[in-house]
Amino acid sequence: MPGESGHDVLHLTGPVLVDEETVRAEAWVVGGRITFERPRHAGAVTTLAGVVLPGLVDVHCHIGLDSGGATDRELAIKQATVDRDAGTLLIRDAGSPLDTAFVNGREDLPRLIRSARFIARPRRYLRHYAREIDAADLPAVAEDEARKGDGWVKLIADWIDREVGDLTPLWEPRHLADAMARVHAAGARATAHTFSTEAIGSLLDAGIDCLEHGTGMTDAHMATAAARGVPVVPTLLQVDNFAGFADQGEARFPAYAARMRRMHARRYDHVRDLHDAGVQLLVGTDAGGTLGHGLLPREAAEMAKAIPASAVIAAATWRARAFLGVDTLTEGASADLVVYDSDPRDDIAVLATPRAVVLRGARVA
Repeated sequence: MPGESGHDVLHLTGPVLVDEETVRAEAWVVGGRITFERPRHAGAVTTLAGVVLPGLVDVHCHIGLDSGGATDRELAIKQATVDRDAGTLLIRDAGSPLDTAFVNGREDLPRLIRSARFIARPRRYLRHYAREIDAADLPAVAEDEARKGDGWVKLIADWIDREVGDLTPLWEPRHLADAMARVHAAGARATAHTFSTEAIGSLLDAGIDCLEHGTGMTDAHMATAAARGVPVVPTLLQVDNFAGFADQGEARFPAYAARMRRMHARRYDHVRDLHDAGVQLLVGTDAGGTLGHGLLPREAAEMAKAIPASAVIAAATWRARAFLGVDTLTEGASADLVVYDSDPRDDIAVLATPRAVVLRGARVA
């Protein structure tokens, strides 16, 4: 049994949702860690009643980024705090021009898995966001960014080509294949921004590990992604902006505008099709840049318009943690958890009103 302690402990009256197959009646937090054994304890005990979930996971979030590019550290801390207070306790940063390694030195901020800086080509992405390079330099630069991040690299795989007037891929298949080989040899994984259909095949062939947005995926792409275990992060809050992007581009780029409207119109069908095809879905807000932080409950609610709420909760908690290699609420794991009045698998709206947020064993919100 856990040993005697003079420090306060938390008693979670449960139920405690560890994963799809494991629900524990109650749990305790001792020394910042989860235990399912009643502790011998000489200090005060604080009771937290309610349904307990592992801390939410935002797998597409940009700490240290706003519409103008890199923020200062103070604003990055505010962004991470807003995410934390909404229950997001683990973030895979999907690219940032700011070196945010300092976040992991803060006990009061969510755990952060960094992708280092976006990789794009000149004039083929948003200004001041990416490391802009020549196409032939992709393998070397991807390897370099793999060593700067926390095991992830972020590629911009397509963007509007103003000469063509529509989305086109940024990279040749041979450069992508070489880049993926180098990233994997460095012990890292790569994810890619992609809206278009044209970029997907080369990414899958090259061995991409995750896809962001994925709005252009065909049935064949979905089958391949499902067979290879490549997750997709639908970012429905961002895709909801596609109609506005189309309006902005209509006069100069009508083909682009038409494509964006088509993808916007079938956004929920697309998520349903991915789910039905067996593709692993993860939850990401795309916060930073044009979207605010703390939006994971809203993103989850959007996904639940297309697939069961129970699947969304799994995607936002234990499945995402397993994919990223981070513990869920198992014996001895860090007590990173959120308490709700009722089970959000029954009503996804519950995610918006957590009763308590506990990070590293401390109640932070």
